[in-house]
Amino acid sequence: MGKPSFREDILAAGLQVMLRSGYEGASVRDICAAAGAPHGSFTNHFRSKEAFAEKVLDRYFAHTKGMVREALGDKSLTPRQRLKRYLDIISGVLADDKWNRGCLIGDFSLETTSQSERLRERLEAIFQEWRAPFASCIAEAQAGGEIDSTFDPLDLAEFLLASWEGAILRMKVERGPAALDRFKKIVFQTIFKEQK
Repeated sequence: MGKPSFREDILAAGLQVMLRSGYEGASVRDICAAAGAPHGSFTNHFRSKEAFAEKVLDRYFAHTKGMVREALGDKSLTPRQRLKRYLDIISGVLADDKWNRGCLIGDFSLETTSQSERLRERLEAIFQEWRAPFASCIAEAQAGGEIDSTFDPLDLAEFLLASWEGAILRMKVERGPAALDRFKKIVFQTIFKEQK
């Protein structure tokens, strides 16, 4: 019988450790300890911490895309309501964690892009993929006259995600929902204001 593979355990533990401690704060030793895996298992499965972080980021983004599909794919809601639904879903996740953690994509964007070209490029690709369903939903809302058509849907999707990430950063500092609530209130009374 061969040695057991700890790859999945290490990835799952690494995601939790990096959400809590960030890229720099998450040591390979801490990740292996959280996974209950020997230190050598890490190097057997991952060429470097950077390569590992990319896999963790992909795992996190796959989960995020599931929440995007849940909210933006709900055709029982109007496109504008779907956009708000996504922000409410994420707010609920952050509330469950008592406002102590943010978005790994945003955290890695702050922490790794000056150190790792590989992670910077992966994050850029994630943001491009992430904005596409939002741009489609916004275009649908504009075509239906639900929101103003002054701005390009792709630009609005970029604005929405970038501003939301900023609100999440403030939420982490404040350890409460005020920044998220303020963002949602302002954006849905201005940029995404319902057209009469």
